[in-house]
Amino acid sequence: MIDFDLVNKWINTNPVLVSIIKFMIALVLILIVIQLLRRYLKKKISNTVIRYKAQKGIEFIGYVILIFLAIVYFSGSIKDFTIIIGLFTAGLAFTLQELILSIAGSVYIFLVKVYKPGDRIEINGIKGDVIDVDSIYTTMMEIGQWVSSDNYSGRIVKLSNAFVFKGPIYNYSQDFPFIWDEFNLPIRYGSDIDLAKLIILKIASETLSDYTAKSKEQWNEVVNKFYIEDAEVDPTLAISLTDNWIQFNLRYIVDFKKRRLTKHTLNEKILLEIEKTNGKIILASTTIELIKIPDLKTKRDGEVK
Repeated sequence: MIDFDLVNKWINTNPVLVSIIKFMIALVLILIVIQLLRRYLKKKISNTVIRYKAQKGIEFIGYVILIFLAIVYFSGSIKDFTIIIGLFTAGLAFTLQELILSIAGSVYIFLVKVYKPGDRIEINGIKGDVIDVDSIYTTMMEIGQWVSSDNYSGRIVKLSNAFVFKGPIYNYSQDFPFIWDEFNLPIRYGSDIDLAKLIILKIASETLSDYTAKSKEQWNEVVNKFYIEDAEVDPTLAISLTDNWIQFNLRYIVDFKKRRLTKHTLNEKILLEIEKTNGKIILASTTIELIKIPDLKTKRDGEVK
């Protein structure tokens, strides 16, 4: 049988310990509720984007409630909120500065919209698609490294949110989900240059028509939003002369996730059309011209000079 007098006596003599136990119970209950709500939303919401944002919203609200509860519970009054926050920040600023900076970075990312899940970014020398942003880390699916072009390497990278304050962030998709790309075609001297220009620009315009049309509208929004000059989004061709060939430089706009595929398609179509010209256009390659072959003197064994 429980001796309630003894229990009350223990509670009265250990008020701090009792407060901590009560707070831990409240903490566990709130965490359980957060997880239950996340699972409920996962089952009920089919849209991936909305489900992700709803789960993150519940998680954020839960953490805010926990912090508020801790401050009110242990201070006993909301009037001490500012003092407690100041003492707490000063005490942890040195030992947990990276953690604090990471949390501040997550708030900055959320408020300023530096990037969001689904964006392709480069930060701290790492390129990849953002697949998650939490209160401490940004999680990315890495691209590049030992694989060519913009293909996934297969590695998932967790990067501290503190890096948003430490260097530039390159965003491939925010506001304007297109990028400019280009490649060079070497054409041999003596080829039909006008025909080559016609073929390259015709194929580029037909292949990239959807990207060009969509990018024009979005580029106008970028120009209106930022202090930036207007730019050419239609495919353009520049010609330069080299020692060995005429170099055609094709510049065009493309979806940031389809750069490699688009370049392959353009090269393939242009090559097929050039082969149909029956020698009017010839792709060039590096050549070596021998001006003079030096005289070589040989001597057989036993031969007297």
